[in-house]
Order: sequence, then C-alpha cells, then structure tokens
Amino acid sequence: MSIKFPSPEWTQAFADAVNANAGYREAGKGWTHGKVAYVLKADPRIGTTEDMAMVLDLHQGQCRGATYVPATEAQSSDFVIVAEYPRWKEVLSGEVDPTKAMMQNKLKLEKGHLPTIVKFVVASKELVKSATAIQTDFPAV
Repeated sequence: MSIKFPSPEWTQAFADAVNANAGYREAGKGWTHGKVAYVLKADPRIGTTEDMAMVLDLHQGQCRGATYVPATEAQSSDFVIVAEYPRWKEVLSGEVDPTKAMMQNKLKLEKGHLPTIVKFVVASKELVKSATAIQTDFPAV
C-alpha cells in the first residue's frame, strides 16, 4: 500500500525505514549534530496551504523520532533544509543527489553548518535510500 507524501504517516514510515537501514546505521554513527528539518514549501496543488516540515531526530545512526509539523515549529531544529515539492520529490525518489542539490542551491540549507552536512555525504545517500524503500504516493502536479 502506498503512503501519501507529504503526511504524518509518510514521515513515520521514513523514520522506520531509516532505522531499518543498516547502511545508514553505519554511515550515520558519527552524527551527533542534532535534529534535521526537511521543509516543504506550501503548494496548494498537493494540499499544503502552509510550509510544512518533517523533523527527524537523528543521532548516531538512528532516528529517535520523527514529526510532521508546520515549518514554524521546525525552526528550532539544528539543520533546516528547504525546497519546493517538485525538488523534494526528485530527491526522495532517488533521482537527485541531496548533497549535490544543496551545493547547487536546489535544496536550501537555511540553518546549519554546510561543511558538517558535506562530511556525511554517505549518510545523506543512505537517508535517500531509506526514502526510496517506502511505497510512496507522490501527488501529480
């Protein structure tokens, strides 16, 4: 069964997929840099009338929790990455490398230390691998 993106259910499935991914457990074991918020800009075409965020509490190769919240609540995260829906769809379906997208400003790092993110390129790729494991219903736009 496919899970609609974006949604609280998809966010929880993402956390579960991260925790089931041995590659992320290994690549992310050095991550002690706090929560990461993936902000999705409002897009009425997909039913979001305000900016929303998936906040992952990542720590040493595990996802200790995940919430789907209004972006204003995600601003306390240590890292805040923002993009429009079409870009997130490309990243989370594995079509676009997340680190390259950040370096090209296709994903905007609004808060956090870019060199820290770059140090965890393999972990970022494993997060995407986790996302691609979810049977996702991406709305057409």
